[in-house]
Amino acid sequence: MTDQSDWRPATKLVRGGLRRSQFRETSEALFLNSGFVYDDAAQAEAAFNGDVDVFIDSRNGNPTVATFEDRLAALEGAAACRATATGMAAVFAALLCQVKAGDRVVAARELFGSCHYIIAKLLPRWGVEVEFVKGTDLDAWEKALSRPTTVTFLESPSNPMLDIVDIAAVTELSHRAGARLVIDNVFATPLFQRPLELGADVVVYSATKHIDGQGRCLGGAVLGAKDFIDDVFQPFYRNTGPSMSPFNAWVMAKALETLDLRVERQTTNAARIAGWFEARSDIKQVRYPGMASHPQHELAKRQMSGFGSLVTIELPGGKAAAFKFLDALSLIDISNNLGDAKSLVCHPSTTTHSRLTEAERLDIGVTEGVVRLSIGLEAPDDLLEDIEQALAAASAA
Repeated sequence: MTDQSDWRPATKLVRGGLRRSQFRETSEALFLNSGFVYDDAAQAEAAFNGDVDVFIDSRNGNPTVATFEDRLAALEGAAACRATATGMAAVFAALLCQVKAGDRVVAARELFGSCHYIIAKLLPRWGVEVEFVKGTDLDAWEKALSRPTTVTFLESPSNPMLDIVDIAAVTELSHRAGARLVIDNVFATPLFQRPLELGADVVVYSATKHIDGQGRCLGGAVLGAKDFIDDVFQPFYRNTGPSMSPFNAWVMAKALETLDLRVERQTTNAARIAGWFEARSDIKQVRYPGMASHPQHELAKRQMSGFGSLVTIELPGGKAAAFKFLDALSLIDISNNLGDAKSLVCHPSTTTHSRLTEAERLDIGVTEGVVRLSIGLEAPDDLLEDIEQALAAASAA
């Protein structure tokens, strides 16, 4: 079997993009170099003209980075992928490569704080018109996209309230308006949601999250059609330099080999913990797309094959109760990261979404009692015991 498109996901995660050197190593090689040499001056000229397919420097491309890019593209079902230094570098580059002064961007309001900052604060400085809509409201999307638009942007599930956006419907509306749809697919992972198959044009990831999944390296990725990556994204990427380091790419490529094993276990744990939360009377709200109580549960079932490792709860005692809960946890770590092998917890209104105004936070459901949990690989009974005693501490006078 040589056609990677015929491989199943687990095989793509282990074998996709594999390029062995002349030494025929078993594990992927790490090319930790900044530049490359040419056979002669004519080849160097041809390389810069794009007439020959050779590596120029590791800012533009590197064999180890290419292995990671090709492996992730094979899993995603994308024609092309470019790796970036961080997830936010991926978001920034995917947006900025497409817009100029006078263009228009429509985005869901339910975004990670830094994504919201780029769209709400930076793009208007450069003359780009921006409009935010409620991501789950298709009528709002239709109204906003009744005018010509360049780019639409959304997260699904969203951070931190796990709202689900109808990707296919928003894609159709976006294309009618002349826009490309860019989606941050981090929470769903490429295992559980296939935005390109639902019509989306560009997918971005923070590879720091589930893809690495062990708290080691920063990274990001942008995936899409070959003409978009080559003709629209690559010139911006080449000249602004948000490239991933070869070492980080090597770590990420190796991490992909166990992605499905890790995420499946994390998701099983998360579903059990979410159900446990829902059965309690001391929790004001539980958000998990896999539960029937989730407001977009039926949509989640249609466009996702699994529901992920994130669980969001709201405690009735506001910030004071949330802080008591976080501080009482002994096994679960306080961290704004997610998708890690270790279970992590954060208080979004004072961390990931602290740059939003209070009104903006409340508009997307982020009250001071909201707590986001990223469930890891620990034994679920140990996690539940830790959570139970922390809830007791949070409710104590």
